[in-house]
Amino acid sequence: MSIMAMTDSISHMDLPESIDSESALDEYLTRPSPALVEHIRTLKGPLVILGAGGKMGPTLAVLARRAAQQAGCRLEVCAISRFSQPAARDWLDQHDVQTLSVDLLDEGSKPLLPDASDVIYLVGGKFGTADNPARTWAVNTAIPAWVAPRYAAARMVALSTGNVYPLTPAERGGSIEQDPVAPVGEYAASCVGRERIFEFHSRERGLAVALIRLNYAVELRYGVLVDLAAQVLAGRPVDLRMGHFNCIWQGDANDMILRALSLTASPPSIYNLTGPATLSVREIATRLGQLLERPVEFLHQESATALLSNAAAISHALGPPPTPLEAVLRWIARWLARGGRRWNKPTHFEVRDGRF
Repeated sequence: MSIMAMTDSISHMDLPESIDSESALDEYLTRPSPALVEHIRTLKGPLVILGAGGKMGPTLAVLARRAAQQAGCRLEVCAISRFSQPAARDWLDQHDVQTLSVDLLDEGSKPLLPDASDVIYLVGGKFGTADNPARTWAVNTAIPAWVAPRYAAARMVALSTGNVYPLTPAERGGSIEQDPVAPVGEYAASCVGRERIFEFHSRERGLAVALIRLNYAVELRYGVLVDLAAQVLAGRPVDLRMGHFNCIWQGDANDMILRALSLTASPPSIYNLTGPATLSVREIATRLGQLLERPVEFLHQESATALLSNAAAISHALGPPPTPLEAVLRWIARWLARGGRRWNKPTHFEVRDGRF
């Protein structure tokens, strides 16, 4: 069966009507697709995940581990992070993922990093850039400068961001990978720097890299859809100045990030990763209002441009993300209405001047 056929088959599986607990959410986010199980069989191992303690890393690591278990292969999965939140490390340990606490800003920790045939690079700094841009640049460029040569013989998927693109007209359908980067603000500029560091080592050392420009991953505890739903539920007006956006269910994003190891190249390949549609803030907030049975108020008017990406290339290579938007909106509305836990980490997707 082709990867496209396997991915398409997922979209016809029964989706849960609701997700009512964090254990159920984590189980669903780490449930591997048939395509991922087949892909995992091709990895030699170990698989190292750098920056595994953040919002996406723990579920990505467990997703890889579960896929290996279903594939019947003995893939070693090692999650590396500072683990500033010990609960994330405990959860990974409970799910048979090896963990290693390393401060990647300390180049002296280089000897601690294990060998790997494949690397997922999730390290990044964003929020707080306006107050401490030097740290953001250090996280986003200094760490890749020594990690890339350490894993020059491996394949690497390195996360980047759609923020490297300029704002574009909503009707265009989003920036494509061949568009020139034009970062707005220091955070976005540092992300271009991160890409250039990986590109340099790919060209100079032969590192096989896929740069994945993601925006935005969502689940029930955080993300742009949660931000909008929380505003609607609280009766706060929704600002329309950033009137359009993209998003992708985090389970789909993690699945595709792992399978993007098959897309690595030297010089690097570049792929946008997000959902297939350009979404209207007004329409999504209105739909959330219906699901939450709340009136919705708006502020300002939609600007002609927004930060948008076109993910047709990765969908052609790996198959489209299967989780339907309407299901995610239902899950989020029910989750928030029941008082489900949120991480209180706003995306600030509405920022137009690049200051985070």
